[in-house]
Amino acid sequence: MTLSDKPDYLSYTHGVWDAPMLGDTIGDNFDRTVAAHADRDALVDRPSGRRWTYAELARDVDAVAVGLLTRGIGKGDRVGIWAPNCPEWTLIQYATAKIGAILVNINPAYRAHELKYVLDQAGIRLLVSAPQFKSSDYAAMIEEVRPECPDLEMVVLLGSAEWSRLASDGMAAHAADPSLLPAAQAALSADDPINIQYTSGTTGFPKGATLSHHNILNNGYFVGELCHYTENDRVCIPVPFYHCFGMVMGNLACTTHGATMVIPGPSFDPKATLQAVEAEKCTSLYGVPTMFIAELADPDFASFDLSSLRTGIMAGSPCPVEVMKQVIEQMGMSEARSVTA
Repeated sequence: MTLSDKPDYLSYTHGVWDAPMLGDTIGDNFDRTVAAHADRDALVDRPSGRRWTYAELARDVDAVAVGLLTRGIGKGDRVGIWAPNCPEWTLIQYATAKIGAILVNINPAYRAHELKYVLDQAGIRLLVSAPQFKSSDYAAMIEEVRPECPDLEMVVLLGSAEWSRLASDGMAAHAADPSLLPAAQAALSADDPINIQYTSGTTGFPKGATLSHHNILNNGYFVGELCHYTENDRVCIPVPFYHCFGMVMGNLACTTHGATMVIPGPSFDPKATLQAVEAEKCTSLYGVPTMFIAELADPDFASFDLSSLRTGIMAGSPCPVEVMKQVIEQMGMSEARSVTA
């Protein structure tokens, strides 16, 4: 029997490439980085002043992962995340990957009808959400649509007692039975689906794209290779985590190389981004062209010490040549890359 005789076979199509691809899961890859760089900075959140080494991040990721397991969430279950950039977004990203739950990214700009569509279309069982952001009352919108979403069994608001219990229950369960999480991780394959990202088409509702560990781990890894990341790099990530630019090209590029993720703010602010680069001595900065234009136009731009920068990524839309020249000359990003995300 040939593959063409059995159409439900899966296969990879690839071109010639001399670098081997990663064949592990996100959780296993993360654990290897933690073992190699336990005491190095992993995550810095500028707005709250919180910081994690890789060992500390692993501790909190594992607590959330086991907390999810104690609530009956496991391989193949859909977990939605509806929040702006924050450390908890990253914790959920890696915790779901460790237990094989499929993370569903929800755009922070969605309104109630869009939220309902994604909750139903993806079959989300547990939703982790910020209570509000800017003028959006997420908690109210969730309560509005929840009666019409039969798959949605649990809602956890960040900063709530339930969020604290999720982590504390996970820590207690992990202490009582340290085999819970390793057993869940051992049951996973790099080809398992692990993430659903919604992308708007020309008509109708957004389309959900299902991605595997293999997909996004290698995307992040090779972006890091393109930027020549090592454990000495510190990457400022003002682009949204709900998009591949933030969670894959940002977070996964960092954790596959032992680099540091720096969150300058919950959403883009040019001054906060420049302050983060200076204060954290970031070596890399991400953004779409309009973000870099806004940073260059900041009234205090000349006062910031950006001498630590060497690289970064400008993507998301066509990159004007003149803007790239200014980024290289005025921001010192001599190795900046233009990438189609």
